[in-house]
Amino acid sequence: MLAKRIIPCLDVKDGRTVKGVNFVDLRDAGDPVELAWNYSRQGADELVFLDITATHERRKTMVELVKSVARQISIPFTIGGGINEIADADALLNAGADKISINSAAVRNPALIDELAKAFGVQFVIVAVDTRFNDGKNIVHLNGGRIPTEKETLNWIKEAESRGAGEILLTSMDHDGTKAGFDNGLLKTVNDAVNIPVIASGGAGAVEHFVDVFERTNVDAALAASVFHYGEILIPDLKGILQNKGIEVRLN
Repeated sequence: MLAKRIIPCLDVKDGRTVKGVNFVDLRDAGDPVELAWNYSRQGADELVFLDITATHERRKTMVELVKSVARQISIPFTIGGGINEIADADALLNAGADKISINSAAVRNPALIDELAKAFGVQFVIVAVDTRFNDGKNIVHLNGGRIPTEKETLNWIKEAESRGAGEILLTSMDHDGTKAGFDNGLLKTVNDAVNIPVIASGGAGAVEHFVDVFERTNVDAALAASVFHYGEILIPDLKGILQNKGIEVRLN
């Protein structure tokens, strides 16, 4: 059995790490370079860096900041935000990314997934999906959750997999920032329907939520932000508890 991964997420706006509730009411959570160094030292399995306003503001990801973060860490590093073409991904690879995450651009131009997978390899491409429950369906949202689409979440995820997505980063907007637990029902449905790794995102508030998401859904990884940023959960403590519950994790 592959070890389950614990992944802190840096949501970055104007050069600072921020965190909100249900994608709004953002507050400062610290310097991304310092946080990245700390997570690498604590034993995080990977780090995700999302430039959360790049698409909305129609600009590219902040490459210099990405370089500064990459210099501080020795774990796999995923970058997302404002990636619309091969050249964007190439620039981020050169800046220190191990993988890239695409979201809105993939929905608007699904062939981008095929192009990136062909250019860099399937393992390089994470498709991030922001979903909200709407009129009895889980619907994909764009531009940092601002714009609902016509796409149903599970259908889109299956298409992304067929086009060459190597992983799915699934964020429940309804759970995001609430600290009430992950959307285990949706995550299990998705994880059972695809053959690529699924990263759970949105709702982590306690160690028990990580235990629940792995036991109930069997996803490959769990991502969180505020509980790590504000020191409410320390990664070594979390991994120790997961191991005691019989959940395979990598210990430093």
